[in-house]
Amino acid sequence: MNIKRFFGKNSREALSYVRKELGEDAVILSNRAMNGGNEIMAFKEQDMKNMVAREDNQRHAISQNQQQTNDSNDPPTLLSLLQKKNLAQAAVADAEKVSASNTELVENKTIAKPAVASVLLLNKETSQQNPQMTEMLNEIRNMRSVIESQLTTISWGNIQQRDPIKSQILNTLLSAGFSASLSRQLVEKMPENLGTDKATTWIKSILAKNLDTIQSEAEILDKGGIFALIGPTGVGKTTTTAKLAARYVMKHGTQNIGLITTDAYRIGGHEQLRIYGKILGVMVHAVKDEADLKIALNELKNKHTILIDTVGVSQRDRMVAEQIAMLSNSNSYIKKLLCLNATSTGETLADVIRAYKGKGLDGCIITKLDEAATIGNALDVTIREKLKLYYVANGQRVPEDIHLANRQYLVQLALKMSSANNRPFKFLNEELPFIMGNTVNAANAAQLSEINYG
Repeated sequence: MNIKRFFGKNSREALSYVRKELGEDAVILSNRAMNGGNEIMAFKEQDMKNMVAREDNQRHAISQNQQQTNDSNDPPTLLSLLQKKNLAQAAVADAEKVSASNTELVENKTIAKPAVASVLLLNKETSQQNPQMTEMLNEIRNMRSVIESQLTTISWGNIQQRDPIKSQILNTLLSAGFSASLSRQLVEKMPENLGTDKATTWIKSILAKNLDTIQSEAEILDKGGIFALIGPTGVGKTTTTAKLAARYVMKHGTQNIGLITTDAYRIGGHEQLRIYGKILGVMVHAVKDEADLKIALNELKNKHTILIDTVGVSQRDRMVAEQIAMLSNSNSYIKKLLCLNATSTGETLADVIRAYKGKGLDGCIITKLDEAATIGNALDVTIREKLKLYYVANGQRVPEDIHLANRQYLVQLALKMSSANNRPFKFLNEELPFIMGNTVNAANAAQLSEINYG
């Protein structure tokens, strides 16, 4: 089977390449997001027909020449492999039944042993086949994935015809930046026969219900504690630290707040926070390692609230683990708040969360809201990873451009931005079944099963 790979900036472009080379009847194996675009694996429908015809011919030959086939050293056919696989599974099942019903006899090795021995011999024979067998077994597994993908594609085509509102809502969610897996599950769980307005209201309520936010600023400004802002380079940690410090000073004054920076690597990194500290009238402590951090925290132990601005490093840098270890190994409990850049793709944000999770995250802050064309990507990973969202930041002004996270407002904004800014990137209705054909893998399904629809 001649399987070909097509790559485009998005699914629409990749699908156009498929149609151009393989025709309208091409069979889509997979459609997945890759760095910088989308990859589609596909082959001609005629290839599938040829393979089926070839297997029919082989089956006929086997039925006419069974004995010759058994004695032959020719490479095994797909059909023969399936027959052997079924025989092995039946033998195992028989052995298990004998073992379950005759436990005492099995212990005496009088009944189950022959059955088990035959299975072992069959498995040994199977394992000693030439490499073509392994290749064919892999093709069987691939064919199963193909069939599942095709059935899902057909199912979504039927849904579009039966309930066009679901198709419309799905397109809206995808255009807003929500992942295909989350969008698919939301639409599948949506009640039948809803109008556009009621369907949109239902989607908003479910998204808002699953977006975990703090109730009020009292969780930071009044309760106090030690908070470290972590995340990759350029997400706005220093400015966000200054904003939080300014909000605290406006409410409680300068006496009971401490500022710490670990940014000794970036040129002028710690100076930026020092400037903010000088404006606020708060001293900034610069630390380089775990020992320095323990000393600084000990000096500030009588402070009500301590904010730590950490050095930004790529999520793939080994320094991430060192940074998390430094914060986790201090003598004081430090709450780690991950800053998520709203302009990043969902895949990048998920990668950042995996890298910074370490021994756990206490919450997150979405930054650069004013620069993002869509924010569904940031809300999606926050919901998926069950992170508590504290604040959203939407500019450089200190302290004006930071706001307590409002779940209803954020969901409304995400869907509104979709309709206003993302029209050129919306999928055509006929493209949606192909996108949905291969979305939810086992890991995503486990996470999405915890979505609250009550």
